[in-house]
Amino acid sequence: MYSNLDRCPGLYCGRSLQENGTWSNCGVCPRGTRVNASFACTPCRDELTSYSWLYLCFMSMLPFMMHCFFIDMDAKDRKFSRKQLILTASAFFEVALSALMAILFMEPMWELSLYACEVRKLTDWYTLFYNPNPNYETTYHCTQEAVYPLQTIVLVYYFLCLLNMFLIRPIVSSTFDVRSKAPIYSALYFMPLLTLIHGTCCGLIYYSFPYLSIAMSMVANAIHYSLKLDQTQKALLLSSVWDVKNAVIITVHWLLLAFGICSLNYHYALLCLVPFPSMFYIMTVHFTDPGEFREMESRI
Repeated sequence: MYSNLDRCPGLYCGRSLQENGTWSNCGVCPRGTRVNASFACTPCRDELTSYSWLYLCFMSMLPFMMHCFFIDMDAKDRKFSRKQLILTASAFFEVALSALMAILFMEPMWELSLYACEVRKLTDWYTLFYNPNPNYETTYHCTQEAVYPLQTIVLVYYFLCLLNMFLIRPIVSSTFDVRSKAPIYSALYFMPLLTLIHGTCCGLIYYSFPYLSIAMSMVANAIHYSLKLDQTQKALLLSSVWDVKNAVIITVHWLLLAFGICSLNYHYALLCLVPFPSMFYIMTVHFTDPGEFREMESRI
């Protein structure tokens, strides 16, 4: 069927089958299709790989983590307050509903599955930069979503996160009498920022999100412990076990680290190293506490 098609220039230009049974000239493939080896635009009917699903999970976690961070910043409580718990639960419901709706709005519509085109290389994410210009005469504009739907579904998800926040958060705040404007105002800044990052760096994030997860977990873990006033080993260890808020935050750091390790498809035995960053900080805090250096200077 495709053997008689003439070659199209560039990596992403193809021919579409028209209603009269003829093939179009070389150009951009319609959304939801991708050019094959015979230069015909064929529908995306592959199943998402487990790695692609993990990528979507990572992108869906970012808004929720940002919501939790700014809700905690606004609460300014050393323990979980009623207000913080309600707003966090509301944020989780908003992002979960947005993720579900984003999947249902993609092909096949109203099903909890996704049609996809296989991600083959980094250039698939940046087709804008690969519009061919044969003999420097005519430019073929073949910019398309070659990694359908991994680019658009995240954008749709971010839009739904904002929409659901505007619809659900005021209802929750008025129902439970928890007034808090700062987290909503913060979302008006970080959601467009996440959208911009996704639009420009989505391909790089796709190939590096496991390492980003590991790095984010370890950095957040170190920052969390460094903010404690009492930097003794005993105090850090006891607060990690008996302080509920600290235990929850550390558990989230561990889950993020475990997520990054699982995404790399390494041996699951490495999951036993998940508590290592926390234990390493506690065991070495004696050597890094600035107070220890001040004592040594005074003795000298």
